[in-house]
Amino acid sequence: MVPLSILDLAPIAEGSDAVIALRHMLDLAQRAERWGYRRYWLAEHHNMPGIASSATPVLIGHVAAGTRSIRVGAGGIMLPNHAPLVVAEWFGTLEALYPGRIDLGLGRAPGGDHATARALRRTLASDPDAFPQDVLELMSYFDPAEGQAVRAVPGAGMRIPIWILGSSLFGANVAAALGLPYAFASHFAPALLTQAASVYRARFQPSAFLEKPYLMLGIHLVAADTDAEAQLLWTSTAKGFLNLRRGNPGPLPRPDEDFSLVEPERLQLQEVLSCAMIGSPQTVRRQLDAFVARTGADELIAVAQIHDHQARLHSYEIGAAVTAMTPAAQP
Repeated sequence: MVPLSILDLAPIAEGSDAVIALRHMLDLAQRAERWGYRRYWLAEHHNMPGIASSATPVLIGHVAAGTRSIRVGAGGIMLPNHAPLVVAEWFGTLEALYPGRIDLGLGRAPGGDHATARALRRTLASDPDAFPQDVLELMSYFDPAEGQAVRAVPGAGMRIPIWILGSSLFGANVAAALGLPYAFASHFAPALLTQAASVYRARFQPSAFLEKPYLMLGIHLVAADTDAEAQLLWTSTAKGFLNLRRGNPGPLPRPDEDFSLVEPERLQLQEVLSCAMIGSPQTVRRQLDAFVARTGADELIAVAQIHDHQARLHSYEIGAAVTAMTPAAQP
């Protein structure tokens, strides 16, 4: 089985708050390290009532300080929201504090709506060339400092792994052209997964950073002791996804035994389910094997939007166990 990592949005569960969400975040990271997960990434989102990971670099530092060996990083930093120099300084500082453990994933979405973009001092004018240029500028700040008029301190001379994130062919092309690893957001936008993976692999140019393509794919992981229990836990993810699509984001909903769908919503969820591993340990193992065989993924990064913290922990524990082919501990 390929390596398994975690993408955490620090979900704020219905009836809870951000303080508890961040406490749960560190608890999960510490357990993930013991269970053998490769990396623990946090994602930048803004103006989202159900997500507490908006100050992503701060949380990366908090998780890195509370763990010892697991790689910690951004999945990702939304580069249009920030000056490349500032991002280089953030991650140069993190690398100086936690050497050899920091990843920097870069996306080009704003991580929020137009009103949020304005609040972040972003222009709404779209420049399709800006993201690749910003990535190159950011990468230049990690070069040796000799001869640079503007230096990232810390940052210059550091070798921090940079990933390109995306859910379309644009990111696949950027990652391929720059010879960088590519993380595709198949957990929420799987429509172009096959095409993006093909474009990335076919057009990849070897670089000083990477000799051959490396593709990481996002999945939902909702595992429990039985298929029925996992299906009930999944209703929180499903309701949260549909609320977001309706333009009504909120805290992560409680599981709902009476959850039902109308036909347009059923079709929306069917697409997401193509990259969702839901069930008992045996079911999840079969689903993971089939997904890796179908996609050829080099690594998987799992999202578990589960309302109850203990159930969420157990889902990730099962994920670690089935990928290592060892028995899962009882809840």
